[in-house]
Parts: sequence; structure tokens; C-alpha cells
Amino acid sequence: MINTQSQAVISGFADEYSQSFDEQLEALNRLGVSHIELRGIDNINVSDLTDDKLREVKEKLSAAGIAVSSIGSPIGKIGVEDNFPGHMEKLRRTLEIQKELSAPYLRMFSFYLPKGADPAEYRNDVMDRLSEMAEEARRWDAVLLHENEKGIYGDTAPRCLDIMEQLGCDNFRAVFDFANFIEVGQPTLEAFELMRPYIEYVHIKDATAEKKIVPAGHGAGHVEEILGKLFASGWKGFLSLEPHLTDFAGLAALEQDPGKRRSSLTQPEAWELALGSLREILSRLEGKGAPA
Repeated sequence: MINTQSQAVISGFADEYSQSFDEQLEALNRLGVSHIELRGIDNINVSDLTDDKLREVKEKLSAAGIAVSSIGSPIGKIGVEDNFPGHMEKLRRTLEIQKELSAPYLRMFSFYLPKGADPAEYRNDVMDRLSEMAEEARRWDAVLLHENEKGIYGDTAPRCLDIMEQLGCDNFRAVFDFANFIEVGQPTLEAFELMRPYIEYVHIKDATAEKKIVPAGHGAGHVEEILGKLFASGWKGFLSLEPHLTDFAGLAALEQDPGKRRSSLTQPEAWELALGSLREILSRLEGKGAPA
């Protein structure tokens, strides 16, 4: 049996609701979401917080009763040939922020490759850099989560698997992002079977075969099927909303009043649509068995 209420904790990138941190926290409380994946705070990236701003963020989170599920950092989102020692300094500062905010995870990436490059030519460079980053995380007793972002070395499931087989450990695990796999032509069911042992955290966004972002369950990501398999295996963890829906072309089909139909959403509307779609999936899965 699947008990999504005990297995899944909903979080999300609330900077897609508003760049105002106060508005982010107010919305999460109103919508009954207990966690946040911190990325943009009052138009400041989480990795760039000063000590004073970090103190303010910590106080506001505490007052709102909101916990941080992960630091949505940009670490690893640079070119593989860019200045790496300087980027390691940024990682250390972000790990410091992670610890100050008691976040269990820090999301990161595996470097952009030169346009048209053969990824195999850069494998050793990528692995060397990721290994150094994972070792730094170990020193901080922190957990890095590699996200399958389009355009980086680890964008397809076989390369994500290669990274995890080479470096996966208690301090280095995987985020599973449905839409990002679709955007690089990677079937999500195949990706899930390859990545299953390493999935620590899930980003909730879906996309059509034409690579248009849609609410979870409305695309080609097999979101409900994969979550069912994940829960049936006993997995417990965070489902983090990353809506990307402000230009959602399918909005008209979901609106009941044809006189108000349009093709774009405000940021709050997009966030609430994404949340509602996920909760509908979890409701359908609740109490049901699913193939492991």
C-alpha cells in the first residue's frame, strides 16, 4: 500500500510565486506547504546572501514556521572550462549558508559543455571537478544533489548514471526532474529505471513531447506512474515544485469560464496550479498499490 501523506513532503521554489521573500512565506503558509527550496530571495540568489541577509532570512523562516528542504544553488552551472577554483569558493560559501539554515540538501549541476562538443571528451574533467565538490561536501557533512539539467554533462540518464556510479555516496545523490529529461529527448520511464537507486529528491514539473512545460500529469513525463513506483519501493522524501508555467498554453482547457480564457498565468496562479496538480496525483495514489 502507498501512504503518500507519510512518504511525501511537498516543497517548492517559491521565488516562482514572488521574488518578495515575505510574499513567498505568506503564500506557503496559506497554501499549507511546510518547506521551501531556497533560490531567489528579494532578487538575491541564495548563494549570494550576505551574513546580515542570511540572518534576516533565518529569522523570517523561523517566524513563519517554514523549513528549508534544499538550497537551490547554481553550483556547477558554469562552463566546464570556466574558473573552477573560484567556483569552489562559491561552493564553500553556499555550504556555509546551507548549514546555517539547517537545510538537508544542496542542489547542484555538472557543468555546461561547449556547444557541439562530444560529452565523452569532457568526462574526465567533469568527474574530477564533481569529485572535488563531493569531497568538500563530505568535509561539511552535507549532501549535494545533482540535477539533470539540459545542456550540462549530466543531462541524459546514462550520463547521470555514469556520474552516480562513479561518485554516488551518502554525500552525493540525485535529483530526478521529469521535464528536464523530456527536454533533452530522454524518456522518463527509462531514466527512472536507470536512476532509481540514486534518487534522493524529486522536482515536480512535466512537459509534453513537444517540450512545452505543463502541470504535473498533463505531459509525457509519466509523473503519476513514476511516483507510484517510487512510493511502492518505500521511498520517502521531498517533492519540490518548480512550476515554469506562466506561459502555459493549455490554461484555456483548464478554465471553466470561457469568457475569461487566456494563455498566460500570473506567477501566483501558476504556482497554485502546479501545487493543485501535484496534490491531485498524490490523492489518486493514496492508499493504492503500485508496481515496484
